[in-house]
Amino acid sequence: MRGRTRFAFGVALAAVVMLGACAEATLTIETAKSLTDGGASDADRVGRYKVGRPYTINGRSYTPREDMAYEEVGMASWYGPKFHGRSTANGERFDQNALTAAHPTLPLPSMVRVTNLQNGRSVDLRVNDRGPFAKNRIIDVSKRAAELLGFRREGKARVRVSILAEESLALREASGGPPTVRGTPQAAQMATSADTPVGAWYIQAGAFTDATNARRVVSRLASLGPAHLSGTLRDGRPLTRVRIGPLPDSPETARLLRAVQASGYPEARLVAD
Repeated sequence: MRGRTRFAFGVALAAVVMLGACAEATLTIETAKSLTDGGASDADRVGRYKVGRPYTINGRSYTPREDMAYEEVGMASWYGPKFHGRSTANGERFDQNALTAAHPTLPLPSMVRVTNLQNGRSVDLRVNDRGPFAKNRIIDVSKRAAELLGFRREGKARVRVSILAEESLALREASGGPPTVRGTPQAAQMATSADTPVGAWYIQAGAFTDATNARRVVSRLASLGPAHLSGTLRDGRPLTRVRIGPLPDSPETARLLRAVQASGYPEARLVAD
C-alpha cells in the first residue's frame, strides 16, 4: 500500500510539473472582448475614431498615422489605478481590468498583438489611448494585460508590438472612421484609371539601387497582385521601388500584405500616396 501511495503521489507531482511547464510555454492569446465584462456602455467600448495631428511632449515629437504594417520591438510598461475610470484619448473609459493599451502614434481605436519576448506570452489589445511618453517605451498596457503578459510586478518588459490590420480596419469602420472598400485588389486595379488616384494604398516590397534586381522582384510578385516599378530619390540617389497597387483600403489588402511578407519580403509595408 505504501508503495502504491508513493507511486500515485509521484504521478500526481509529475502531472503538476508538466501542467506548469505547459502553462508557461503556451502562447496566451486573449482578445479585447473582455471590455464587455465591466458592464461598459457601447459608447465606452467604441469611442470615436481618431488619428490626430503631430504633437510634441517633453521635447519629443510624435506623428500619429495609419500604419497597417506596423511592428516594433521595445520596452513596454503598464498603467492602472491612477487612471481607472478616466476618459482615454478617443473618449472611451479606461478600465485597468480590460485588455487595452496606449500608443503614441497608432490610430484610436486599433488592435495590436503584444508579445513578451522574455516568456513568449502574447495578448491582443485594443489601443484607445495615447502614451507612454517616458524612457523610450513604445507601449503602455493595462494592469490586466501586464498580468497576462507576466510583467506586472517587474513594471516593464521587452516586447514585440504588431498591428492586427484586419481587426483595426474593422474597428475604424465601427467607430465612425472612413469605411473600408470591399472587393479584391485585382478588382480594384481594374476599376482604376491610368492615372494614379490621390490617396491610393500600395504594398511596397522594397526600394533598390539596382533596377535589374527590382525587375526580378516584380516578376516574383506578379502572381500576387498588380506589381510594378516606381522611381524615387533618397538623399539625392535614384531608387527603384517595387510596389503592388493601387489597392483598396480593405481587409483583403491586409491579407495581401502578409502574403508578400511571407514570400520573402518581411520588410514589406503598406504606404499611401
